Amino acid sequence: MDTSWEEFGWERIGHGTGRRRLPGWDATTALVAGAEGVLLVDTGSTLREGAGIRDGARALLGREVTHIALTHPHFDHVLGTAAFPGVRAASEAPGSGDVRVYGAAGTADLLRSGSGAADLRSDAVRHGVPEHEAARAVAALVAPDHEVRDERTIDLGGGRRVLLANLGPAHSGHDLVAVVPGSPAVVFCGDLVEESGEPQAGPDAALARWPAALDRLLALGGEDAVYVPGHGAVVDAAFVRDQRDRLAALHGGRTGP
Repeated sequence: MDTSWEEFGWERIGHGTGRRRLPGWDATTALVAGAEGVLLVDTGSTLREGAGIRDGARALLGREVTHIALTHPHFDHVLGTAAFPGVRAASEAPGSGDVRVYGAAGTADLLRSGSGAADLRSDAVRHGVPEHEAARAVAALVAPDHEVRDERTIDLGGGRRVLLANLGPAHSGHDLVAVVPGSPAVVFCGDLVEESGEPQAGPDAALARWPAALDRLLALGGEDAVYVPGHGAVVDAAFVRDQRDRLAALHGGRTGP
């Protein structure tokens, strides 16, 4: 399985673990494969992009995604979710889908709200997503049916477990990370870490809390972990620490509200 990741357009990061850098905003989508399940981290910015991720994962692994983790509720990370078979629409009853969708606590309520959906649509269009594609994706919006309040472990079988941790608010009001234990551990950071540009802070960011979130991220991953940003190339702990220090300097070192 591992030898063919690059052949299928994915960057292999560890055993059964890899990611793809999506065009446009250089956003990360990632796969973690176990003996019984497959976790996808983030789903892209449109249904068309989500379908491409779905088909690419299927071609690589020969099976379907069984778990989805949404790192935060921004359009370029969540609008492709409905492209995956077995997910449930935000309007459907909790637990009705075959695919388990995870998000930080509060994400589901935000995505189910009219204002949250409208903000996603307008943000997508403002960044260049065609109006009709943004409208289609928001109409089919999927909200997490499994919320993470602190930490939660997903068992994918064959000894492959993934820790999901709620580190928000920081980059957004609802930041989730995924930690894949190993030698080294692999940490999918969402937009808590960005490599291809300066960290972006929209109206939902909690800037004063961001440094503390990165402290916890480093504690979860450790000094030798591989850190995968929400945008850009894979980095190490020193890069994350530097980004943490620069964010703290901008806010006088404060880590509270």
